[in-house]
Amino acid sequence: MRATFGAWDYAVFALMLLVSTGIGLWVGLARGGQRSAEDFFTGGRSLAALPVGLSLAASFMSAVQVLGVPSEAYRYGLKFLWMCLGQLLNSLLTATFYLPIFYRLGLTSTYQYLELRFSRAVRLCGTVQYLVATVLYTGIVIYAPALILNQVSGLDIWASLLSTGAICTFYTTVGGMKAVIWTDVFQVVVMLAGFWVVLARGIMIVGGPRQVLQLAQNHSRINLMDFDLDPRSRYTFWTFVVGGTIVWLSMYGVNQAQVQRYVACRTEKQAKLALLINQLGLFLIVFSAAACGIVMFTLYLDCDPLLKGRISAPDQYMPLLVLDIFEDLPGVPGLFLACAYSGTLSTASTSINAMAAVTVEDLIKPRLPSLSSRRLIIISKGLSIIYGSACLIVAALSSLLGGGVLQGSFTVMGVLSGPLLGAFTLGMFLPACNTWGVFSGIAAGLALSLWVAVGSTLYPPSEQSMGVLPSSATGCAESSANASGLLGPLFAPNASSEAPRMDPGRPTLADSFYAISYLYYGALGTLSTILCGALVSYLTGPTKRNELTPGLLWCNLMQQTASVTPKEVATLDDSLVKGAEELSLRAKRPPDFLSTDDDHLLFLRQKEVGK
Repeated sequence: MRATFGAWDYAVFALMLLVSTGIGLWVGLARGGQRSAEDFFTGGRSLAALPVGLSLAASFMSAVQVLGVPSEAYRYGLKFLWMCLGQLLNSLLTATFYLPIFYRLGLTSTYQYLELRFSRAVRLCGTVQYLVATVLYTGIVIYAPALILNQVSGLDIWASLLSTGAICTFYTTVGGMKAVIWTDVFQVVVMLAGFWVVLARGIMIVGGPRQVLQLAQNHSRINLMDFDLDPRSRYTFWTFVVGGTIVWLSMYGVNQAQVQRYVACRTEKQAKLALLINQLGLFLIVFSAAACGIVMFTLYLDCDPLLKGRISAPDQYMPLLVLDIFEDLPGVPGLFLACAYSGTLSTASTSINAMAAVTVEDLIKPRLPSLSSRRLIIISKGLSIIYGSACLIVAALSSLLGGGVLQGSFTVMGVLSGPLLGAFTLGMFLPACNTWGVFSGIAAGLALSLWVAVGSTLYPPSEQSMGVLPSSATGCAESSANASGLLGPLFAPNASSEAPRMDPGRPTLADSFYAISYLYYGALGTLSTILCGALVSYLTGPTKRNELTPGLLWCNLMQQTASVTPKEVATLDDSLVKGAEELSLRAKRPPDFLSTDDDHLLFLRQKEVGK
């Protein structure tokens, strides 16, 4: 008989949704709500480091990761923890190189930088690329956990889709950035609580932490010392340190959803502190999820549910485990349900607010500069509703994709975020890069990363080449032999479930180039964008350094000793964004940055800086 969620479980889940909604409404409507678009998108640039840091941690830890990280640790071992090192390197690189530029320019939309540095066409290219990728990614993130939990427990897909999608759209529309950030804080707590309850119960059943570690060690799951240089190995030290760092850098260094949070902090120091808090939050989440995967392996040591047919995809391990070990504790499985959907709510609300911000700053304000603050707020709220509805539509259409939703979510972001990171890197670190160069680089990066992603989907690598660790079903009771009929085929056979059949027509690249770890997709896009962009720029006439506005290159920051105070900027020029826009309207003449005792940059006036 299939295990299902009971009334108490749904009650716990509903409570989480109600609390999230309540927090969003209370924060959004406190003190009269939002008075300007600046308030709606950046919380008035007055937020502290702690809530912003936890919100950063929650933004990309969606239900896909809540369900996927434990299964990856189950199948590949604890070496997945090297992901934390990649995240740490990303935080250091972001705080040192990318955050200062965005913060000091006071940009609400990341892609305003591309216009200031290159041209409006490059800005629109980045904006459209981001909007398409984010709508697709968010829709898939909303749909994937609903599908997985439906197949395991019978949880109604459409009820979960509509409830989570409608609620996060509602509180994001009403409360803006402050609502998103404070609900993210609550949802991080729920995610961690869900993991820790599973850990505690699982360790008790196995017989204690020492027994868990001994069993994991005996079956090669404690495998941190994997320094294999083969790029086809799905997870090694190098895939996380090289590929993982660049993937996270593309998500945290230049992604609109994250940059929008940096500039919401009171000062640049607070923004960097938020990155540190984010790092601690990510470490706790990834460590807890990976530990759940190891405990899960010891519980299913001799009866792997995937091999036995109780589940049809690795991502279903975690919900099955929860239903198995908490069968006699009503309400506790509901905590894990809330844990999974907290990840979905945080990701969806983040994406909706970020897409609305990009649309207002990049597409509406440049064409309608005379719009009042009140009208901008109304437009911003309307866009939040539109993008929330669009994500729900994509989630519904994802049902037509069959088994590709989880793999598709990573492919969408991997293929598109890598080249954008390359474009921003060219602009900030290569003064000679011009518009033709960055366009050529983005095209080359997209082509290469899309090529390998499509190739690996059509010709999936073998489990042996990826390094899947062995598991067993020899200890399963015979009565479960017919369990394979319990679930329909959720996912088509893919790289994570079975080895590909040897096909005489299989191309040579299938077992080499197409077989590289998915963590390298972003690195391929980024590096090819940088190399091609640099080459084309020098061939078509490099940009001269003295033609560029100071403040757009990272090397200019070394000549400045202060940082922006966006709150002070707003009092003098209504908003920092208006100041940034005036750079392009006034022949891109730079602001005058003056040091103050508070180590802040004061945006005082526009004037020409001597070459």
